[in-house]
Amino acid sequence: MVKIAKSITVNGRVQGVGFRWMTQMVAQQLHIVGKVENNADGSVYIEAVGTPAEMARFTAAVKASPTPSGKVTSYEEKLLDPIPAYDKFRVTG
Repeated sequence: MVKIAKSITVNGRVQGVGFRWMTQMVAQQLHIVGKVENNADGSVYIEAVGTPAEMARFTAAVKASPTPSGKVTSYEEKLLDPIPAYDKFRVTG
């Protein structure tokens, strides 16, 4: 099964609104592994690994904000190579 990995940085109302925990929930539902953490500048950083179809659904959910209290105003993603070896999706910071 082909997997891809992405690093994602989102800005907006993404800290203090449950964004990381809801991102983790969406990731687990879609069988995405990786991590999500707050950055000191107020953004949220995500590393995610999954199949192309799973990743498309995951990134769409992140762009739309997985929590109703959040709002993503900017979104940036990059492909990661090599693919990190995660075993589950974690909130790390």
